[in-house]
Amino acid sequence: MLRPLLCALALTAALPAAAQLSSAERKIAAAVDAGSAETLALLERMVNQNSGTLNLAGVRAMGAMLRPEFEKLGFAVKWIDVPETQRAGHFVATHKGNGRGKRILLIAHIDTVFEATSPFQKYRREGDKAIGPGVVDDKGGIAVILAALRAMDKAGTLRNADIQVMLTGDEEKSGDPIPLARRDLIEAGKWADIALEFENLAREDGRDFGTVARRSANNWTLTATGKTGHGGGVFGPETGYGAVYEIARILDAWRSELIEENLTFNVGVIGGGTPATIDKDGVRIEASGKTNVVPATAIARGDLRSLTPEQDAAARAKMQAIVAQHLPGTGATLSFQDNTPPMAPTEGNRALLARLNKANRDLGLPEMAEYPPAKRGAADSSFVAAWADTLAGMGPSGGTLHAEGEWLDIPSIALQARRSAILMSRLAQEKR
Repeated sequence: MLRPLLCALALTAALPAAAQLSSAERKIAAAVDAGSAETLALLERMVNQNSGTLNLAGVRAMGAMLRPEFEKLGFAVKWIDVPETQRAGHFVATHKGNGRGKRILLIAHIDTVFEATSPFQKYRREGDKAIGPGVVDDKGGIAVILAALRAMDKAGTLRNADIQVMLTGDEEKSGDPIPLARRDLIEAGKWADIALEFENLAREDGRDFGTVARRSANNWTLTATGKTGHGGGVFGPETGYGAVYEIARILDAWRSELIEENLTFNVGVIGGGTPATIDKDGVRIEASGKTNVVPATAIARGDLRSLTPEQDAAARAKMQAIVAQHLPGTGATLSFQDNTPPMAPTEGNRALLARLNKANRDLGLPEMAEYPPAKRGAADSSFVAAWADTLAGMGPSGGTLHAEGEWLDIPSIALQARRSAILMSRLAQEKR
């Protein structure tokens, strides 16, 4: 008992006089520090277990590894199979409290972008950096969750807390159809009052930021058609402009007429000719043609990112209106594929960041401003934001995400665990 006591005394001495941590919260902070070695050992084991999204056995092995960690804390654990989506499934752990406080949903994912064929497979440490596949996205987030829950358990604040942990197994490459792949996450969002998502912390120039909003990530496919014929007849009354000029007109009109804050529409792939086709996955276009033949077909595919459902709907309507203004002798169709909805910056989300900033002040830490949503990618938190007040980016900080050399700032694990555990402990005492 001597080491935890010394940690608690040291933490108390380090906190400024203005700090307003309760006795239990001081125990939480000390317990996070005392458990650092255990947390890092688990992180290393997780990173060394390949769990690329399409490595179904590896994703399930992650679930098996984590099951006892949550069960030791009194969570009931289950694995949800969703075989129709061609993915491994999802890990769910539920802690039943007294039913009086806020219901809290914790979101992370156990899959990574690094498949079993990747040469980047092992964990290593260089000073305060941990390096490895998925170390910050999102196995570091899981490490923060467990460090926070263990500290709450030691301080006695977990006992009455109603918490559900949802670790999806296909965040990096979602199964299809999306409504089925995210069915259980959405149901968890409807159950919750508060959702905390443990993707990486937004940090710039030494400052930490809170994520109250994320943009959507949906796809579109544009197909233009024209009358094929001799190239010398292009622009004429019989042949018209051809498919390539039509698709170029549409894309350039989008560029010039739809530019607004937090709205983007990237063109990921494009091709045209006679003929031109796109594969079933929408990633490869095959086209051929001759310089003296007017192209019959042109295809483009890309993404659409927006901040709110209203902005998304307005953008789609304007895109369709531009498509309808055909050049002579051409036609075009536009279709959308819904993937990830927006996580709009609601007043509830901002109030949740205010609660986190109260914890920051009490810990003697700077307050966190809102991070610009255009700088963040899409994530699973967007699927629950319509039902629960949501705060994202509660995981550790790091860099080189989705590439060899991905790294994590080790001290940020304890920092985020303290913030999260104190916030959750307070929310669990707020009446529903």
